[in-house]
Amino acid sequence: MKKVFFLLSAICLSTFAKAQTSGNPQNEIKLNIANTIAIASVEFGYERFLDDNQSIEAIVLFNDRINYHSESGSRKFNTTSFKFGYNYYFGEDAGSGIYANPFIKIRTGDFTEDETIDERTVESETDMDSFIVGLGGGYKWNFNNKFVLGPFINIGRNFSDEVKDRFSAIEFNAGFQIGYRF
Repeated sequence: MKKVFFLLSAICLSTFAKAQTSGNPQNEIKLNIANTIAIASVEFGYERFLDDNQSIEAIVLFNDRINYHSESGSRKFNTTSFKFGYNYYFGEDAGSGIYANPFIKIRTGDFTEDETIDERTVESETDMDSFIVGLGGGYKWNFNNKFVLGPFINIGRNFSDEVKDRFSAIEFNAGFQIGYRF
């Protein structure tokens, strides 16, 4: 057991030392500031670089709205999504320039709205649990290997019949991210 622990410790230390000597940060935290301001949807993410041009990401989306549907009147989204993706950067600098982002997304929650049926108001609820596969892209500016900014756009295919009946099978998302690398 001690040998296994020593071996794992040595591997972790050598990986950490490699990351520190490469000069490029291996981690990034980010926020989609545009959607937070415009529609009160919070998208917070983490990105881990595999090398200078590749990374994997995990993003949590609170109050995830499909295709920017508003909550006007008596409509309310109570949804949270988890997005997992892979980024490939085409720029010459580490983790910057144009990038492609294939992803999967899992949404949980519900959508409620008031409907008038036979002159009475009834609350209608849609189960928003769904699985989405998509592709995105964007551009990142990297400032001093610490701060990053950039626009992005995503399009995905929703595989939930109930969500497709109420909304659309194709989902669109865009925004402007700010991030910090460490």
